[in-house]
Amino acid sequence: MIHSLFIVNSSGEVFLEKHWRSVVSRSVCEYFLDAQRAAPYDVPPVIATPHYYLITVQRDSVSLVAACKQEVPPLFVIEFLHRVVDTFQDYFSDCSETVIKDNYVVVYELLDEMLDNGFPLSTESNILKELIKPPNILRTIANTVTGKSNVSTILPSGQLSAIPWRRSGVRYTNNEAYFDVIEEVDAIIDKSGSTVFAEIQGHIDCCIKLSGMPDLTLSFMNPRLFDDVSFHPCVRFKRWEAERLLSFIPPDGNFRLMSYHISSQSVVAIPIYIRHNFSIKTGEQGRLDLTIGPRNTLGRTVDKVKLELTMPRCVLNCLLTPNQGKYTFDSVTKTLAWDVGRIDVSKLPNIRGTVSITPGSTNIDANPSINVQFQISQLAVSGLKVNRLDMYGEKYKPFKGVKYLTKAGKFQVRM
Repeated sequence: MIHSLFIVNSSGEVFLEKHWRSVVSRSVCEYFLDAQRAAPYDVPPVIATPHYYLITVQRDSVSLVAACKQEVPPLFVIEFLHRVVDTFQDYFSDCSETVIKDNYVVVYELLDEMLDNGFPLSTESNILKELIKPPNILRTIANTVTGKSNVSTILPSGQLSAIPWRRSGVRYTNNEAYFDVIEEVDAIIDKSGSTVFAEIQGHIDCCIKLSGMPDLTLSFMNPRLFDDVSFHPCVRFKRWEAERLLSFIPPDGNFRLMSYHISSQSVVAIPIYIRHNFSIKTGEQGRLDLTIGPRNTLGRTVDKVKLELTMPRCVLNCLLTPNQGKYTFDSVTKTLAWDVGRIDVSKLPNIRGTVSITPGSTNIDANPSINVQFQISQLAVSGLKVNRLDMYGEKYKPFKGVKYLTKAGKFQVRM
């Protein structure tokens, strides 16, 4: 399976390596670095080298490179690498080079438990936290003085049970279950405002703090919306296939219950529109006028709006006046960035002004496109709604809450 794992920083330096089945030279990462230099934002997830297959994941400022000698299912390794990063974030609240270097000992202990002879062993956060205590200042000082390690000498209670993701004997004073329905809209809008392509990537994140061994059933108002779904191992898949219900015994704490994909364009309601006018005539000046407004938001506020527009190469500078937010123009990359913030329906955000171009330019580049970021609280743009949550197996009545969030994924408007 996985012979070695390398963690590479943004400068291309390998600052951590871990070997299981055999020691692989870190020089094998040169193939990955060459691919990264050739296409920084489009590195192939699988790179074939003369002796190894390199399977890569890029998260934030670090890249994880797994070296495998034999052919393996790539998605299996990619999922494991994402689980490694999620575990680091759960333990250290971040997965940056600085944080990993500050916690080298715990990182190596975690990798030892998560992979055994190159095969995934313990990847559930609950089990790992029973095996290896998360670092804190007092525990670090005590371990330094006594010479002890963070690794427990007792096997976790859930390790050998039929429900390995939940530890036994969980007790809370306040029993709570929170669900976050988060949807990302990927879309391409043409210059006339028509939708060329639209889909939704969504997931449901949970924070479950319930005593005992609760058995939960979550139902939706419109479960037929989903085109593709992916579940946490705790979900009973046969029950979902038969009744479209999520039946599960939840892990303790934070976890991702399910991910889903909606590709039907008739379901994807585009939540914003942009009126744009960009004209450059042969000479030394052009005009730009952009207005952004909400659409299909059911009265919800569109927040954290940012627009990024890559100008033609002939543009020298932009002299614009926004009625809201601030803008910057990078004359090297020819990128115009407008940080709008919140959209006020009574006074829609607008930016207009002149664009200076290179004197004598006759061939103007293709019309630019606008990359948009936004966020809408308490709205699932697909129309997905949680119907109810029932609990069996325990007698107390928990507090339940659901929060919805829509944000832009790869959202592009062509001019």
